[in-house]
Amino acid sequence: MSKFFVVSSDILPDVLEKVIEARNLLQSGKVKRISEAVKAVGVSRGTYYKYKDAVFSFNQEESRRKAVITMVISEEAGSLSQVLNLVAQRKGNILAINQTIPINGIHTLSLTLDIHNMEVSIEALLSELDALSVIDKLDLIAVE
Repeated sequence: MSKFFVVSSDILPDVLEKVIEARNLLQSGKVKRISEAVKAVGVSRGTYYKYKDAVFSFNQEESRRKAVITMVISEEAGSLSQVLNLVAQRKGNILAINQTIPINGIHTLSLTLDIHNMEVSIEALLSELDALSVIDKLDLIAVE
């Protein structure tokens, strides 16, 4: 099992940040090929391949803005829409939706939310969601 450390970039070799920059260029689509990315940031292909799966940037602001909520919802027209509209009204950003097929008139729904810009606390959102008649059960799984 790997060990992970959060370390200040001040004490690390510059090459590690350049590998992260190259990976970001590729992921954003600003460059198409690894050779373009490594040339743009000034590292070798070998260095990129050596570290690409081992170094990651950490943003403390972004690490504390996600929540996972699960719920059991009644199968009725517009039930999912009610839930999603409420989250949107409170400025929650839906990152992922997982929903089961309705069985016996209910289905489960899991939402992963970006809660950084929400107008209300996560507790207040849960309270409002729980008050919806279409929700039978509601659980906060995690907040990061």
